Amino acid sequence: MSDEVWKRDEVASPCVQICVIHPETRLCTGCARSMDEIAAWSSMSAETRQAVMAELPTRSAAPTLRRGGRAARLKRA
Repeated sequence: MSDEVWKRDEVASPCVQICVIHPETRLCTGCARSMDEIAAWSSMSAETRQAVMAELPTRSAAPTLRRGGRAARLKRA
């Protein structure tokens, strides 16, 4: 009976084991899923998982703009 678990056709998790939630976007910086999606992943239907997977490439888990660095500090001085 336990062999049935390994025969299921499951949608793979997008987790890349970099589990850090960005404070502004509230998305994981590794996989771009929300906390709710991560928590519910194991109980989601295959269709719902596929929908999340299809949306992930359009998400930006962390802003790509730099905050200024050295150049911004020099402008303020």
